Amino acid sequence: MWRFLATLCSLVVLTSARSTMSFPPLSDEMVNYVNKLNTTWKAGHNFRNVDMSYVKKLCGTVMGGAKQLPQRVMLADDDMKLPENFDAREQWPKCPTIKEIRDQGSCGSCWAFGAVEAISDRICVHTNGYITIEVSAEDLLSCCGLQCGEGCNGGFPAGAWKYWIKKGLVSGGLYDSHVGCRPYSIPPCEHHVNGSRPACTGEGGDTPKCNKKCEAGYSPDYKDDKHYGTTAYNVPSSEKEIMAEIYKNGPVEGAFIVYADFLQYKSGVYQHVTGDMLGGHAIRVLGWGVEDGVPYWLAANSWNTDWGDNGFFKILRGKDHCGIESEMVAGIPRTEQYWKKI
Repeated sequence: MWRFLATLCSLVVLTSARSTMSFPPLSDEMVNYVNKLNTTWKAGHNFRNVDMSYVKKLCGTVMGGAKQLPQRVMLADDDMKLPENFDAREQWPKCPTIKEIRDQGSCGSCWAFGAVEAISDRICVHTNGYITIEVSAEDLLSCCGLQCGEGCNGGFPAGAWKYWIKKGLVSGGLYDSHVGCRPYSIPPCEHHVNGSRPACTGEGGDTPKCNKKCEAGYSPDYKDDKHYGTTAYNVPSSEKEIMAEIYKNGPVEGAFIVYADFLQYKSGVYQHVTGDMLGGHAIRVLGWGVEDGVPYWLAANSWNTDWGDNGFFKILRGKDHCGIESEMVAGIPRTEQYWKKI
């Protein structure tokens, strides 16, 4: 009995010590700590030459906003068979945006990026690959206004999807791409010491002005380039319902609480083990699977391809880890506007 109590006390002490372990963000100590735990993921350096003010600004999503949208009716039933592994990149190979990783730059615009990425994917999915378009993060970020939040200072994914239905969004690709009506105007920054991009600081990235004009040389004009949705909704937080939504309609926008250790993610299935909370972050969820017995969601980040696993990551599925299963939103594109053009 005494031996059992001693063992129990030791476990309590170890658990307490682990929960209070603290390391400087982005440090070698944090990377080494995560990797020595031999948990479900590997850590490494994604940011070597950045200010923490920049990193904190990347987490620009207000959590709890999914309830601003009506909840979608149940899709999954007892007879619905879903695969153990699903990757939208493989399911819809004619849709190039599903494979794309964007970069939000020094701006808390993740809420806008997660939305336009999933909307772009869904336009392609719901037109069977006939229409491939990069929907503009710039247009949403700069023109949605208070309905979506405060632009580069953070916003609401639900507001973004509502705006798509009511006002529509024009096309627009990556920074300096000259693709579409309104490409992104905030430049990517250099996560590492050596590179050609400007340094990552929290000072830049003011919200761009709402300019309702396409860049020079692009046709059609701004008004005629709008893309609309028919419905927007909150996806039920059930694991199977989220899977059914992605399987039937394409990638969704999700959000979760970011802790400092997530910044160091390189591979595997992320689970929070150490570090302070930094804020809410929106991403695009495009699949699921099981790795070494651990269920995960497959997601695309908007921190360029030199972060994580070429810009993608996996996060624990089925436990509402960091709140991710409570924050899924999506919608259906207005496909009739495209059939007239084909």
